[in-house]
Amino acid sequence: MLKKLIVPLAFTATVFAQSAALGQIATYYSDYYQGRQTASGEIFDTWGNTAAHPSLPFGTWVQVTNLNNGATVSVRINDRCNCGIDLSKAAAQQIGLLQSGVAPVSIKVLR
Repeated sequence: MLKKLIVPLAFTATVFAQSAALGQIATYYSDYYQGRQTASGEIFDTWGNTAAHPSLPFGTWVQVTNLNNGATVSVRINDRCNCGIDLSKAAAQQIGLLQSGVAPVSIKVLR
């Protein structure tokens, strides 16, 4: 009986954790990476709405909110990084990150 309860609870906890907002620091890719291959095998396009994240699966869509100004953008994870989240230049521009280069953000997994 106990084993039957543990599996559904573990599954529920996993789903909840994936949809919870994650506090992170955002940066953005330099122009140096334009046209280079990402960890997912895609060619990086600085004007696409993509991002790198240390652990989220490739293809995951997330909503990134700049906590300094409330601006949001939806991006697809297609690369890896060692920081919180590394945005394409287009995504960084949409949330007002180009001038500062770094900002605290919340990340919400969409799908």
